[in-house]
Amino acid sequence: MDAVWMLPVLLVLPLLLWTSSTFVFYFKKCFYVAYMMLLAVIAIPVCILKSGGRDIENMRVIRFMVRHVKYFLGLRFQVSGWEHLQTDGPYVIISNHQSSLDVLGVMEILPDRCTMIAKKELIWAGTVGMICWLGGIVFINRQKTSDAKNVMSDAAKTMLADKIRLWVFPEGTRNQNGGLLPFKKGAFHLAIQAQVPIIPIVFSSYSNFYLRKEKEFKSGTITLKVLPKIETKGLTTDDVTTLSEQSFGIMRSAFMEISGQSVQSNGPSTH
Repeated sequence: MDAVWMLPVLLVLPLLLWTSSTFVFYFKKCFYVAYMMLLAVIAIPVCILKSGGRDIENMRVIRFMVRHVKYFLGLRFQVSGWEHLQTDGPYVIISNHQSSLDVLGVMEILPDRCTMIAKKELIWAGTVGMICWLGGIVFINRQKTSDAKNVMSDAAKTMLADKIRLWVFPEGTRNQNGGLLPFKKGAFHLAIQAQVPIIPIVFSSYSNFYLRKEKEFKSGTITLKVLPKIETKGLTTDDVTTLSEQSFGIMRSAFMEISGQSVQSNGPSTH
């Protein structure tokens, strides 16, 4: 009897995937979330057995587990500027943030001994939150500026002591408005305090294949452009605003170039 009920579903599913862009949107979104949680279930014991608990080296496992997910969603990546990631020692990576799909791009080019800074709420995201914790991701409370500053200060010390790299989304939130949001300044305080270079990475616009409001999620290609590093040696906190504006400018120009569209500026930086 169960097989009889399954037959209409198996017949209707391909039809909906072929004819309804809205159904495809929700199907891909649900699949993405569920599959990432399933991968985390597999990765958690592997990371614990490999490293004994929370360790940045677990990002190697996560990177390996996630890299194939793009194929199921019909996505491909084109990367330019790989040579700029061949930098020894610690550094801060900054990139624009459009959706949860950014994780796939991060894992496409994530350097060794690199983890991310993420909002504190992520730790409660079931198995995904657990694997993020095991991967050494640094969680910040965006609602409490003083707490966030303390976390950033500790992160700067850890970068130097453990020779790690940190990936930060300076916009502070997802943005699909066709440009870059004003940058928060935490990433730049972090880099200056640690006196390490900043490496900007720009994701091209997702608008040609992913439109959340219109409920469209087609196949597509994402361009990732790694830009030359920006040195911070000798800079002080007085230079944070200038550094933020410089980074915003070059990333916005790169975004316009690789997205092939005119982008309206939202302003360079904010506190």
